[in-house]
Amino acid sequence: MLPCVIFEDDHLLVINKPAGMNTHAPSPYAGEGIYDWLRAREPRWARLAIIHRLDKETSGVMVFAKTPVANRSLTEQFSSREVHKKYLLLTDRAMKRNEFVAKSKIARAGERYVSSASGELAETQFKKLDADLVEAKPLTGRTHQIRVHAAENGFPILGDALYGGSPFSRVCLHAAEIQFQHPATGESLTFAAPADFAADARAAIRTAVIDADETNVLRLVHGASDGWLGWYVEQLGDFLLSQSEAPLTSAQHERLAQFRPGVRGAYHKILSRHVRGASAAQASPQHIFGEVAPERFTIRENSVEFELSFNEGYSVGLFLDQRDNRRRLLTGHVAADFPLLSSKLKTENSELLNVFSYTCGFSVCAAKAGLRTTSLDLSKKYLEWGRRNFTLNSIDPAQHDFIFGDAFDWMRRLAKKGRAFDVIVLDPPTFSQSKEHGAFRVEKNYGELVSAALPLLKPEGVLLASTNAAEWPPEKFLDAVEGSVHAAKRKILKRHYSPQPPDFPVSRAEPAYLKTVWLGVA
Repeated sequence: MLPCVIFEDDHLLVINKPAGMNTHAPSPYAGEGIYDWLRAREPRWARLAIIHRLDKETSGVMVFAKTPVANRSLTEQFSSREVHKKYLLLTDRAMKRNEFVAKSKIARAGERYVSSASGELAETQFKKLDADLVEAKPLTGRTHQIRVHAAENGFPILGDALYGGSPFSRVCLHAAEIQFQHPATGESLTFAAPADFAADARAAIRTAVIDADETNVLRLVHGASDGWLGWYVEQLGDFLLSQSEAPLTSAQHERLAQFRPGVRGAYHKILSRHVRGASAAQASPQHIFGEVAPERFTIRENSVEFELSFNEGYSVGLFLDQRDNRRRLLTGHVAADFPLLSSKLKTENSELLNVFSYTCGFSVCAAKAGLRTTSLDLSKKYLEWGRRNFTLNSIDPAQHDFIFGDAFDWMRRLAKKGRAFDVIVLDPPTFSQSKEHGAFRVEKNYGELVSAALPLLKPEGVLLASTNAAEWPPEKFLDAVEGSVHAAKRKILKRHYSPQPPDFPVSRAEPAYLKTVWLGVA
């Protein structure tokens, strides 16, 4: 069970939404909202319906319907005002009355909402609980109504800069409680979640969506989205990996030290675009504090174990931004109405081809799910590393294929042999070079890569195409991928675009860089 889940039965899913995460994606290629992320995570959540919304910076209790019965019942209860909600807010301004009801018509004015004669009626009951803590009960369900009414009555919410609130690390508004009747039984239900405005809101997102029992690797600091332009920190099991284009500043040292109670040691890697020709020692992260990591150590992601190392050069063995995509292979659930294997292809002999396999992370997850895998890479060292990852998870690598060589050359060979795969993974580096093919650049050659892979993909098979080329717009990436599918006279049956996971938050200051599309291809 995810930490954010408060309650679940056949009809309902109730969660504690973290502040800083949208209810749903604000645009097609932005980070997922909690609703989008949940629907794509579990098959039983594929039919989730949004009944009400919380603003991005508002935390607290949300209820989703899992069935048409629940959707109809909850929609009717909200419409007839039979659902009772209680919010808590912090303010640093004096509330003049201990208890009152604010009532006005609210209309949109740019990014804000204001009381206006032409708006929709909004009614909010306020009650002072402490000097700075206020209870708010919305008697209607208008967008931003609590924020508007608090600001217009002289006590804007702390952190709510849009409505004149004083600066703070988050908007201090929390949906503390919701009460309604169960859609099937009629039983009166109340769900609550405590407010913790002092907690690190950015850390709370990670805590809400990552089960620590299953996963001990995550990104703790994601650049400007977490207030640290150009600096990235990951927890890799018992160790921290810091990355930036310069040596650590004193402020960064202090921030790393705050993570120290939960880790044994920390390393720092200086990011550089000029890593070709550097030795493994020169490109590897450097020890900062605590214990020195073993030459190889094991981490856990979605209950799968992987071997990592700080001594093998620029990469440590696993790219955490692909966690959710690897999980899709484990569960067989790509997204709502998009199973990994169609009923036509679902057999004991289903196969996956992992091109540019690196240390075979995708392959291990597919193998655990029962697929036979072929891992193709230009590095013998990484293929051996991949074999060790198979062994770590009690999977016999001898039952799977590991091919050393150029991707284009080997895809041609496999096609000549008549090989066909149910799933093909294309996750190339932004640049690579081989004797057979020469230079490969994703922006220039991705379409060619897809064209080379398609003859190996079975009808109704699934193609996973991904790139971390930050400067390549998602629209052009999708044009390259889907254009190649259409050029091959094949039809796209299903499509799911997946950005980076929630611990890699997307913001205006730190736009999305990872682009992934899953295609079901006829």
